[in-house]
Amino acid sequence: QVQLVESGGGLVQAGGSLRVSCAASGRTFRPYAAGWFRQAPGKEREFVAGINWSGHNTYYADSVKGRFTITRDIAKNTVYLQMNSLKPEDTAIYYCASSISMHNISEVEVEYWGQGTQVTVSS
Repeated sequence: QVQLVESGGGLVQAGGSLRVSCAASGRTFRPYAAGWFRQAPGKEREFVAGINWSGHNTYYADSVKGRFTITRDIAKNTVYLQMNSLKPEDTAIYYCASSISMHNISEVEVEYWGQGTQVTVSS
């Protein structure tokens, strides 16, 4: 059984930074794509960032492009999301996910979800 465990969420002021991590156990993240999604109160879950199996290709939602960076450490079987210039509208539960695909991740391609970590950005 695969487990994805997120960590690193918390409370930060607008303009600040946070890094959330997602460690996989039970199966290596490689050779699968991985990503981050988020769900704000009263809203549907949305895609934030994705990374392919090798870590060489990344893609982002327009709302976070230029502020967030997704990376992966294959040796540590961990995926990270560095969040800079945070805004109150970034407040959400952030979910890590592992894809059935080597290259892409969307909600329909997610095979495993983490339990989520809360990120709160105060104004």
